[in-house]
Amino acid sequence: MLRIALFHGVNLDHLIGRDAELGPVSSLRELEDKLMEAGQELGVAVVPFRTNDEPEFIRQVHATQHTSDGLLINAGAWGHYSWALSDALRAAAIPAVEVHLSDTSQREEWRRTSVVADECIATIKGEGPEGYIRALKLLIDHLELRK
Repeated sequence: MLRIALFHGVNLDHLIGRDAELGPVSSLRELEDKLMEAGQELGVAVVPFRTNDEPEFIRQVHATQHTSDGLLINAGAWGHYSWALSDALRAAAIPAVEVHLSDTSQREEWRRTSVVADECIATIKGEGPEGYIRALKLLIDHLELRK
């Protein structure tokens, strides 16, 4: 069974549920549960991780090379400026999909740049929780093609 890591970064434990555009989930835990359920239906294990501590986040990205087949990542603000995170994704060398609940291209100027996108096979943004399902399916398809 494929194992997909689901990583949420800084402040995402506080943002979900506050933003009406995010749709039918009221908490990060609810979103993670939805993804784990979708994973079961698709025959993969989805393993969530979340922290507001950037060094811990980076350590866990490094660990994915030994624990996971792929990574869904919403790093929050770190995805816009953390070159250390970009380097960690490169070093982990596992397929990753960057996910953003909102359309970052329609937000503040500094959010329009992703420093991790080049280390990911795709970026999904602005689709709310459903974007995660699409990202999961895209990642599974990618992993299946690599077999």
